[in-house]
Amino acid sequence: MTGRKVFLDGQPLVLLAPPLGSGLEAAVHPVEGDGGLVVKLYHQPDAAREHRVRRMLALNPLADRPVDGGQPPELAWPVGIVQGTDGGFLGYGMKSFAGPGHIQLMALFSREQRLRRFPAEADWRFLLGICWNLAFMTARLHHESLVVGDFSAKNVVVDQRGFATFLDCDSIGFTHRGEPFPATLHTPDYAAPERLLGAPGSTSSDDFALAVLVYQVLTAGYHPFGGVPRDSEDDVQISDNIKASRSFVVRPESVIKPRGVLDPTVLPPALLTLARQAFGPGLEDTAQRPTSRQWLAALAESREEGAITICPRRPRHAYGAHLTSCPWCHRAEATGHDAFNPSERTPQTPPGMAGTGWPPTATPPLGVAGTGGSAPTTTPSTAEPQPQRSATPVQPGFSVPEWLKDCVKAALFVVLWLIMHDLFSDW
Repeated sequence: MTGRKVFLDGQPLVLLAPPLGSGLEAAVHPVEGDGGLVVKLYHQPDAAREHRVRRMLALNPLADRPVDGGQPPELAWPVGIVQGTDGGFLGYGMKSFAGPGHIQLMALFSREQRLRRFPAEADWRFLLGICWNLAFMTARLHHESLVVGDFSAKNVVVDQRGFATFLDCDSIGFTHRGEPFPATLHTPDYAAPERLLGAPGSTSSDDFALAVLVYQVLTAGYHPFGGVPRDSEDDVQISDNIKASRSFVVRPESVIKPRGVLDPTVLPPALLTLARQAFGPGLEDTAQRPTSRQWLAALAESREEGAITICPRRPRHAYGAHLTSCPWCHRAEATGHDAFNPSERTPQTPPGMAGTGWPPTATPPLGVAGTGGSAPTTTPSTAEPQPQRSATPVQPGFSVPEWLKDCVKAALFVVLWLIMHDLFSDW
C-alpha cells in the first residue's frame, strides 16, 4: 500500500505503509521501488534534530577501515535529508538492513530464530564470532571518538556470516568542529549505572553494554542481571538489579535465577574474568570496567585453535575447551530444551558418565576469588582494530586419536608382512 510523498535531497520518493518499525522517537518506512533504501521519519521533527542529522552527513565514519569482501556497512548512517512537500524537515534516508539477509541481535537468543534464519553452522562458535565482531565494531567507533550510546540487542543486526551493523545512528554521540552532540538515549536493560542516573553516553557506558551483550549471546540469551532478588517481593526490573549491583555472575546468592540458567563458567576463562570485572568492581568504578579492546583480545583468545571443543554427541554443540564435558547437553537433560537443535529426543547421560565429570566443570579463571588469580592488567594496543571477520565457523575435519593411528600402522605392517611371506614362501 502506498503512502505519503516525500523528498530525499530533492528527489521524490513514495513511502510504503505500514512502517517497518516504530518507536518513541520515529518510524522507519520502506520506499516504493527501492528495496535497498528506507526512510526514518521523526514523530516530532524539529530544528535540533535537523541540525544533528546535517552534521552527521558532513562526517564519514569508518570510511577508511578495511572490510571483508561482501561485508555490509557497520553503520546505518544517514544518506540524505528527507523533507515534506512543503520543504519542512521530516527525517533522513538510510540503507535498508531489513529482510531475510539480516536479523536483530536479540533474535539470536532464540533457538527457533537461529535455526530458521541462519545456516547449520550457527553453533556456539558462530555466536563467539559474532561477539568478536560486536567488540570490533565498538572498538572501531571508539577509535574514531564516536559513542554508540543506545547500545542494545534491538539496535544491532547481523547477517548470515555474522557481520554486525548498528542501526540507530542518530543516537550516536560525536563532535563536529568542536560542537558536541552527546548520546542521550539509552535502553534501561543495557544501561550502565551512571546512565540510569542521567549521565550521557560514553565509551565506558558502551563497554558496559558490550559486556552484557557478549554474556547474553554466549549463554543462550540470559541477562547477567536477571533474576528476582531474594530479599524482595516487589516486581523488580533488570535495571533495578543493575542499580543495586545484583548480578548472579558476581553475587549468585543475591537473586533467584530462572530455571535452566547456565553457570557463568560456561564462558572461557578470559571472558569470565572480564565479565566478573564488568559486573563487579567495574559496575560503579568506570576505571575498572573492561574496555572493548580488552573484550576483543579475550574473544580472539577464546577462538584460537584448540580453544573450542566440538561435542561428539549432538550436532551444533560446541563449547570452551576449559570444560570437561558439554554444558549444552547437560542443560538439555536438565530442562528438556536443546539450545541449538530442533526439539527431538534429548540424549541421556551416557553409561559410565555418572560421577566422572558430568555435569561439566571448569578450570578456575583468572580473577576468581580463592584462586590467587588477578584480572589482566595489560594495556590494550592503541592501534586500529582489524576488520570484522565472518563468524561462520570452519567445519573441522575428523580427528583420529593417536592410539588408533598406531593400531592402523601395526595392522598395515602385519598385512604387508603376510603378503611378502606368501610371495616369497615358494622361493
